[in-house]
Amino acid sequence: MKKTLLLSFVLMLALLTQAWAQNRTVTGRVTDVTTGEALPGVTVRLKGTATAAPTDATGSYSIDVPAGEATLVFTFIGYINKEVSVGNQSALNVALTGDTQNLDEVVVVAYGTADPATYTGSVAKIGAEKLSQRPVTNVTNAIAGQAAGVQVAGGSGQPGDGPDIRIRGFSSVNYSNSPLYVVDGVPYTAGLSNLNTEDIASISILKDAASTALYGSRATNGVVMITTKRGKKDRVQVNVRALQGVSSRAIPEYSRVNAQQYYPMMWEAYRNSLVSGTVTREQANQRATNTIKSLLGYNPFNVPDNQIVGTDGTLNPNAQLLWGDDLNWEKALSRTGSRSDYTASFNGGSEKSDYYVSLGYLNEKGYVIKSDFERFSGRLNVNTNLTKWFKAGANINYTLTNSNQANTGSATGFVNPFFFSRGIGPIYPVHQHDPTTGAYVLDANGQKIYDIGGSSPTMTRPVYPGRHIVAETEWNNYLYRRNVLGGRTYGEITFLKDFKFTGNFAIDITNYEEQTYENTVVGDGAPAGRAGRTIYNLTSYTANQLLNYNKTFGGVHTVEALVGHENYSRNYDYLTGSKSGEVVPNNTELQNFNTINNFNTYLQEHRIESFFGRANYTFDDRYTVSGSYRRDGSSRFYKDVRWGSFWSVGGSWRLDKEKFFTMPTWADMVKLRASYGQVGNENLNNSDGNNFYAWQALYTLGQNNAAEPGFSQATLGNRNLVWEKNNSFDAGLEFALFQNRLNGSIEYFNRTSKDLLFEVQLPLSSGVANRIENVGAMYNRGIELRLAGDIIKTSTFNWNLDVNWTTYKNEITRLPYEELVSGTKKLKKGRSLQEFWLREYYGVDPDNGDALYRAISYNESNSKIIGGDTVTSSANNARYHYAGTAIPKFSGGITNTFTYKGFTLSALLTYSVGGKFYDSQYASLMNHGSYGDAMHTDMLNRWQNPGDITNVPRMQVGNTVNLAAASDRWLTDASYLNFRSVSLGYNLPAPLMTRLKLRNVNIFATGENLALITKRKGMNVAQAFSGTTSAVYLPARVLSLGMNLSL
Repeated sequence: MKKTLLLSFVLMLALLTQAWAQNRTVTGRVTDVTTGEALPGVTVRLKGTATAAPTDATGSYSIDVPAGEATLVFTFIGYINKEVSVGNQSALNVALTGDTQNLDEVVVVAYGTADPATYTGSVAKIGAEKLSQRPVTNVTNAIAGQAAGVQVAGGSGQPGDGPDIRIRGFSSVNYSNSPLYVVDGVPYTAGLSNLNTEDIASISILKDAASTALYGSRATNGVVMITTKRGKKDRVQVNVRALQGVSSRAIPEYSRVNAQQYYPMMWEAYRNSLVSGTVTREQANQRATNTIKSLLGYNPFNVPDNQIVGTDGTLNPNAQLLWGDDLNWEKALSRTGSRSDYTASFNGGSEKSDYYVSLGYLNEKGYVIKSDFERFSGRLNVNTNLTKWFKAGANINYTLTNSNQANTGSATGFVNPFFFSRGIGPIYPVHQHDPTTGAYVLDANGQKIYDIGGSSPTMTRPVYPGRHIVAETEWNNYLYRRNVLGGRTYGEITFLKDFKFTGNFAIDITNYEEQTYENTVVGDGAPAGRAGRTIYNLTSYTANQLLNYNKTFGGVHTVEALVGHENYSRNYDYLTGSKSGEVVPNNTELQNFNTINNFNTYLQEHRIESFFGRANYTFDDRYTVSGSYRRDGSSRFYKDVRWGSFWSVGGSWRLDKEKFFTMPTWADMVKLRASYGQVGNENLNNSDGNNFYAWQALYTLGQNNAAEPGFSQATLGNRNLVWEKNNSFDAGLEFALFQNRLNGSIEYFNRTSKDLLFEVQLPLSSGVANRIENVGAMYNRGIELRLAGDIIKTSTFNWNLDVNWTTYKNEITRLPYEELVSGTKKLKKGRSLQEFWLREYYGVDPDNGDALYRAISYNESNSKIIGGDTVTSSANNARYHYAGTAIPKFSGGITNTFTYKGFTLSALLTYSVGGKFYDSQYASLMNHGSYGDAMHTDMLNRWQNPGDITNVPRMQVGNTVNLAAASDRWLTDASYLNFRSVSLGYNLPAPLMTRLKLRNVNIFATGENLALITKRKGMNVAQAFSGTTSAVYLPARVLSLGMNLSL
């Protein structure tokens, strides 16, 4: 027995010794072949296996390899891959060579990929590295500040929302200016909030006709190409990303006067309105002192109503607030928001197949109560080579989102938290209080009671009477659920060596449900209660067939050709209804309500049939010419004119490849390119379904005669309507210098839009007011600049700076009328689409405090001459003028990335210089024409006595038209600097990862929207491209901690 145990022990020891001897450790250092500097982050992989290790901050690595023959593969972005046989070596130092083709990674373009070294179009790429530095939850937020020529605006703090994008200005006046979004080669209709940003590998932004023409009638506003991740061959990898954060309001509230300042100011406004020829100033003072409380409704002080403000207009020195702790409506509506974001993915591959699987969960609670967003997402991407000549793949993704939204859809509605809390005066409490003691009034359960504006016979609120934003936000529901299922599959056949045929089919299905409830106690639903339900199903199909040819002749002639056919189909089925008269409390189903308020359904169907082709020819990697053509037929136009042609031509020249002259040694790559072409805009549908087929006449039902049903013609169709067209010229210089330490581009673009759609008035005899016609034109011309480079690069420290800058001019060249006035803008030939048309504010009359405007003409009753200028106190006699444009002089983004050993610090700043911003929110706070409205602290600088020199008119109730009329007084410099994103990450050391059997662990902290520097506190200057503002859900500041773990 002992011999048996001894023999077993010796045998086990021998096996362990042999197993140990089969593996050995190889160490070394990876450097740049030219500079000799260390390269951190290089992937060192044992060929044919999943075993890999990264280099640390000093370029050092350590990896286990088996005994015998072994090969290590060294890969790093911007360098040529290198394979090295290990042999008997235990120490192996490697030098990598930079890729002088300016990172010859392919970029995703229309129906394929392209080599940036020879591509003739304008495309901006946002790679995985930049995306990883900004762990945002919406794709469009990841684009902000990252690409020249791309503006991002409208970012909301509402969880689940994302900003809007404009590429190289505006192409349409009355219809869509948003780009086409393409996911994995297929137009995407489901909404970008349904995409998990962790599933995205890269984003390509196509900006000129050479890059967009193959999308024809949908490409006039540019194309955003989103590519999702795939598995990596010869490795199996598990990635887990976890993030937890908190959110708060990023833009502070406007400065407003407090209760102690407010009462004397409103006393003064009332007193000024009393002074006239029959009422002396002294009489007006006394009446204001006796009456001001009854006008404002509430006395928040511990003094009698007729002693709050003395006849001298000052607050009683003994006045103390009774409910000073209950005046902050913003605080009552706010909370500390949170963000929980988790994604787990599994990917891998072999020589024949690759796969990527992910599951994600996002839960965001906004900083406003009752604003939440929850998303469950899953994705499966599979690709396989079934034979040497046949390849197939499929992408399947599913997303379920649930959201509860604070009702900020109506920018001036009583149910809008920002409108209500900003506009209510600082004397009105959130809850009911005893008017004598100030104590809270409690209900039978000892809970505070909301004050809806009339808490006692002696207190009635004149502003927002019978409304309470906190109660309505808490008691109402605005619930949204969206199910999105997407599938993409393809088959690819390679034949005759140089030909490839690909068939693609994609489907996106969105099922949307909206459920609203408005309570029976306060607000729009009171007293009966009201519930609504909206359901729509959106299904889109895309099927295309592509035939590619690619061949190189004689080593210098490369020909690439593509022909294809595509069919796009979209079906939108919509149903909505609402009822009132709640029967059983706390049941929001429509069955529980007894009166139908409205019920409506409609169906939209849209199809596009397309044929297209592209050809590229490159000679000796120096000269490239390209051309593309697409023929689209759209169901949105009449059958005789629904087919249109879209095209582009382009060329590029690699100067650094030329032989007849020598480039400087520091110039690694220099390329000139130019393109010209035409694309279109057929996106004409409105959200309510009207004018979906603008060539058809529409009729309105309900024009009944007694018991006989009837209808009337609402619009007159136009069978000659065609899509809006955009002709685009682009010329650019791209370069890489100093061994790729510096790279960039400078581009000029000229985009001319024509056949723009406008409503044109018709003769009265037609029976219809107007119809849509192709009668407008305008252009956008500008310059883009991008520079990126390593400012400092040593073995342990690197500072990379990436800057983009854009300037452009917009001008209207044709209109159906001489001029068109809309709100604060007037469209006119030779002027910008975003140019303000406003009264010209002159200042304040020092004699009486009147607001003065430059006058149209002299009028005895309201005009005077000051310094040779004819001015008026009447807004109706004020002269209008073009007061500036909302388009900035220039804008862009700055990204700084610092790496030191295992640390990476990245900061993104977005900026805009010049342009004008019409601050209507500020204007409303400077309007003192109504009792109970809040006021800006700038009102403290108002005119009060003859001789006062100020820019703020006197206070006076009931003179809003003249004292606070829309004018250039409310225009402000729109320049801003936004600290958009800062992230700090740390990669745990490679030796520790090796011991833990982990590929990598990165711990990071991020901040989004950390600070916004503007001309005035409270302004949301980036809300809209039009340079106007409203009471929307302001952007959120998000601070997060997270970890990326790779196995």
